[in-house]
Amino acid sequence: MAKLLTDWSIRDCKNIDIDLSVRRFKRYLEDKGFRPSTIDGYVGNLERYLRAIQTDRPSTSDIQRFRDILFEKHLARSTINNYSFAIAEFHKMIGDKESDIQQPFLSRDDQIPDFFTEEEVIRIFSVCRNLKHLAMLKTLFYGCLRASELCNLDEDDLDLNTLTIHVRSGKGGKDGIVHIQDDCGKVLKRYLEVKPSVTVNGRKPLFFSDHGRRWNRKNLHHMFARYKSLAGIEKRGGLHVFGRHSPATIMISKGCDIRIVQTILRHSDIRTTLRYAHVSESVKKEWYDRTLRLEI
Repeated sequence: MAKLLTDWSIRDCKNIDIDLSVRRFKRYLEDKGFRPSTIDGYVGNLERYLRAIQTDRPSTSDIQRFRDILFEKHLARSTINNYSFAIAEFHKMIGDKESDIQQPFLSRDDQIPDFFTEEEVIRIFSVCRNLKHLAMLKTLFYGCLRASELCNLDEDDLDLNTLTIHVRSGKGGKDGIVHIQDDCGKVLKRYLEVKPSVTVNGRKPLFFSDHGRRWNRKNLHHMFARYKSLAGIEKRGGLHVFGRHSPATIMISKGCDIRIVQTILRHSDIRTTLRYAHVSESVKKEWYDRTLRLEI
């Protein structure tokens, strides 16, 4: 009798198991009431963790092994902290003791944040020939918004009469009112004149994809990277640098009080805002000469 050509080898099922663990983790975070933007970030970090250590059932010793990998990549402290938060939640889900999974929180360094200059921001706007994308970029910049906040905006959050936007459930779950410039308002007015009415999960998003879905941060990052490249800007910096670091830096460099910038960016701690007080030496000298002068 001829030999049956059957492959009895045990196949690697790690990817399937990892995908299953990631889905379970997402449901776990949803049940705990985490915000959608936080869930997206945690799920992505968890998947990279499991694939790096190549198991869907990591031990607590794997946590430090993965942190060592992150340190070797010279990632920002805030990025490593975000990975640690996600990993800790996953190990809680699978029943590990909290005392065995907590990693030391890395304090923020004092490194000057990346930012785009006023000229670079104008270049990014100028190469954007898509009305919807331009409206999104200007809303992000002038509203000093986080990417997740822009994606979460609905039509009724925008008030063009007062040039304000209601930001719902931003970082830390705080609502707020942000201002936009008239230049941004004019672009949004043109955008609304051609924008079709689309409903997603019972809400009318201000910005949605051509497939009728609400934008997410990943697609938004890809869109921004394309216009940044078209503008010929090679320096570091993505959406957060564009929508948060850059407007804060520009305002402070033009003399805006740090406490005003704190309220505009909706920072609860002034120390967070102080990171942006890194104006150039020429601007420092100009304000020094203008203000510390005794009239004799």
